[in-house]
Amino acid sequence: MLNDPLANMFSKIINYEKIARKNIEIYQISTTIKKILDILKENGYVGEYKEITKEKGGALDLNLLGTINKCGVVKPRHAIKLDNYEKFEKRFLPAKDFGILVISTNQGYMTHIEAKKKKLGGRLVAYCY
Repeated sequence: MLNDPLANMFSKIINYEKIARKNIEIYQISTTIKKILDILKENGYVGEYKEITKEKGGALDLNLLGTINKCGVVKPRHAIKLDNYEKFEKRFLPAKDFGILVISTNQGYMTHIEAKKKKLGGRLVAYCY
């Protein structure tokens, strides 16, 4: 039994990127996964996705662009204040202004860049570069 669908999705994306596949089917879907995929799509890391209905439930058909070097979830979900973003950028991203951190705020999921502009804190969910 798989316990973390978000972590499973990111590990599947990394594995398929390494073998240069263009399409993935993700079977455990949720609104959180869809919102994080929307953020990755806006930032040019993944392509379009569409929802497919199967016999045993739904799935997502995701197109990969081949632009992801590494991505993953952050456990435990660290609380971030407005003045702590740089600390976590240094910890999870390889260089300044290279990659994104996905933050869960009270206004929804967004990148750390958007959260800085809106002067919001939140919980660190994932990273991608």
